[in-house]
Amino acid sequence: MLEPVLTRIEPIFSPRPWGARSLAPLFLDQTDLAEPLGEAWLTALESRVTNGPFARKSLGESWRTMPPEWRGTRLSACPEFPLLVKFLFPNDLLSIQVHPDDAFAAEFEQAAGGRGKTEMWHIVAAEPHAELLLGLKPGVTHKLFLEAIARGTVEQLLLRYPVRAGETYFVPAGTQHAICPGMIVCEVQEYSDLTYRVYDYGRVDAAGKSRELHIEKALQVTAFGGTRSGKILPLPLHSPDANKHLLAACPFFATERWECDRTTFVEGDPVEFQLLVFLQGNGRLHDGEAGLPYRPGQAWFLPASLAMATLQPAEPTSLLRITVPDAKLLGRQLESLGFDRTAVSRVVLV
Repeated sequence: MLEPVLTRIEPIFSPRPWGARSLAPLFLDQTDLAEPLGEAWLTALESRVTNGPFARKSLGESWRTMPPEWRGTRLSACPEFPLLVKFLFPNDLLSIQVHPDDAFAAEFEQAAGGRGKTEMWHIVAAEPHAELLLGLKPGVTHKLFLEAIARGTVEQLLLRYPVRAGETYFVPAGTQHAICPGMIVCEVQEYSDLTYRVYDYGRVDAAGKSRELHIEKALQVTAFGGTRSGKILPLPLHSPDANKHLLAACPFFATERWECDRTTFVEGDPVEFQLLVFLQGNGRLHDGEAGLPYRPGQAWFLPASLAMATLQPAEPTSLLRITVPDAKLLGRQLESLGFDRTAVSRVVLV
């Protein structure tokens, strides 16, 4: 049996026309950039593992060859890594867009992986007056939406949310949305890059070429009757060594935020692997043998067979803990611990 160890994953940075030329304070080595970077993909299949038995291999190759007990019993037969976690650095408006669900992607997008895209956004930092466009206003129909695309007024049909650091928003497939400038967002999602753009504010590249729009498919997948999108109030969790909140959970991911100012234990579960994504602070992670330094912007994979890891902060640390849950079971477990059913239903979305 391959001994489980803490495993760090290197990010991949993606240029975007709406991106920023500095990714501080998360990535202090990515400043004064020659071209704007919009996304840091923390768990891209092409991302490199930095240590342990899979060092220098890609995450995709590592996942396919790692022992089933590292993946966890829930995902032991999953052929590809199931989670894509990103940081977004918008310095301009993103396009107005929508993502398909799994059923549509499986039928029409096999060449692109055949998987839909439900996601959540956690606001890591936000300037005053930063906002999101998320979900259609009540009463918007297919006809009204198509007319607004033609007039260039489609953003007027979306709900606006002013945002602050620490907030979380749920974006199920079928929800029209756009991220506006002035924030840093951590996005947790199904592993899919399927995006159907409906409006891109008339932007063109250096050659005068517009980005492709996908209006026909976007209209097919848009949930004009509404979705469960919107801001989610976090659920405080019981913990003796850290301040923990469940931010959002659904069949594709569950995300908690931990605030740690002392030694914190990360218990393993043979059912599921864990990802730790650091937002702030530094210190060391221990897996029983080695102590490895962590810092903001890093993503760590904790095998399901790792019984315990220990986090020792050198300064107050904020992190996201991400898993792939059985969402219905998670909801029942929280209720059995005494959490109010209504409060659980607001954060566990099934």
